[in-house]
Amino acid sequence: MSHTFVGMPAFPDAAKVALVDTQLRRNLAHATKVIRTKRNGVVGELDDWQELRLAGAAIKDRALRHLPDYLEQFEAAATAAGATVHWARDGDEANQLVAELVRQAGADEVVKVKSMATQEMGMNEALAEEGIAALETDLAELIVQLNDDLPSHILVPAIHRNRAEIREIFLREMPSAPPDLTDEPRMLAGAARQHLRRKFMSAKVGISGANFAVAETGTLVVVESEGNGRMCLTLPETLISVVGVEKIVPTFADLEVFLQLLPRSSTGERMNPYTSMWTGVTPGDGPQAVHIVLVDNGRTRALADPVGRQVLRCIRCSACLNFCPVYERTGGHAYGSVYPGPIGAVLNPLLNGVDAGPVEKSLPYASSLCGRCFEVCPVRIDIPDLLVHLRGKVVDSTRDRSVPTAEMLGMRAAAWTFDKPGRLSAVQRLAGLGRRMLGEQRTSLGPVPFGAASKWSRARDIPLPPKESFRQWWHRTRGKGGAA
Repeated sequence: MSHTFVGMPAFPDAAKVALVDTQLRRNLAHATKVIRTKRNGVVGELDDWQELRLAGAAIKDRALRHLPDYLEQFEAAATAAGATVHWARDGDEANQLVAELVRQAGADEVVKVKSMATQEMGMNEALAEEGIAALETDLAELIVQLNDDLPSHILVPAIHRNRAEIREIFLREMPSAPPDLTDEPRMLAGAARQHLRRKFMSAKVGISGANFAVAETGTLVVVESEGNGRMCLTLPETLISVVGVEKIVPTFADLEVFLQLLPRSSTGERMNPYTSMWTGVTPGDGPQAVHIVLVDNGRTRALADPVGRQVLRCIRCSACLNFCPVYERTGGHAYGSVYPGPIGAVLNPLLNGVDAGPVEKSLPYASSLCGRCFEVCPVRIDIPDLLVHLRGKVVDSTRDRSVPTAEMLGMRAAAWTFDKPGRLSAVQRLAGLGRRMLGEQRTSLGPVPFGAASKWSRARDIPLPPKESFRQWWHRTRGKGGAA
């Protein structure tokens, strides 16, 4: 199942639209600056931050090296604690499983904790087709859902909306919103709380994801900031957790590392306001039917790539988005996926394959390769290296084309030229002659009006060829009759 939004254009085309939206750029610049400042403050408090990053990467790598064993260990521990573990090969299979479990619970409505995995699989839409309404309870997710919008950030899905826009959405789409609602954060949160509370109290089924799944104990962990997750995880009679297989960590003690890395990298907090952990069923307390759906949906494809598998370390903190100069200017929708920003630029092609569509093929180029994403990643995913790796895969995927692209023709011409010194010298002499014909007033070739170089030259000056090549200069100054 694709992880990209259906019908979205490739990144360059989508980015053009985003770049002219001045309100979007103001919203993003303000929000990302606030998050960056908070993150830098709390990270700077720790003398062992780099050691924590190394530990987080090592734990994740160990889990990935032995993933089948840890998954089976998790299944055994969770089952022994009273949970029912299901396996899904892809998003479609997971959606069918969840819909059937909701029907078995006698419900036609569910409350949801924020979950990237369920968004990735289009679960809300799949449940709607089965006559089941899924209500997002995270405030930002609720804003996106009410406005029939698309998420644009991993941590703050409605980051592209400001307070005034949110107020208008609430007044238009939320029947219980007071007519005198202002755009003060306290008032907006109060309106959302009033809207959600009745749903929490009446819901029979809750759906969650998980930040971590502990193989040793069968424990699932959700961290959040609003308390809505705690309500979804404890009040319904049935709890269904949809978990990507890469969320496994080997031992409970490993959480010590990640519960320091994640809040500092995501919300800029020393610890999350709400950290919920549950292991199976506790008689008389909380949900009495606990289901866990372990989902592949492209993870094993990424795992099979020796270079790309490091992307599965990701703990969905969104630090790379908040520091990325490209994301700050284009926003998340330009990436065409629930996973935007630098991590989305590598995760989507690795989960789907670079040849899955135009979005996946374009995403490895949605970066300046400045390296800020790697510097702030709490589990040291080398995103710039992955981007270059995936660009190579994109090129490789076009090698067998029956009709070569303009870039391929250009590379073949360059290879032919550089293959023989005489050919290179001839081309250099012709280039120098062309330079003299253009006259002394020209400083560059200017934009190329057509062809493969036209896009490249729109934002760059193509320098004029030199009047003489290095070889010609050397021969003139150091050759026969030249200086010793």
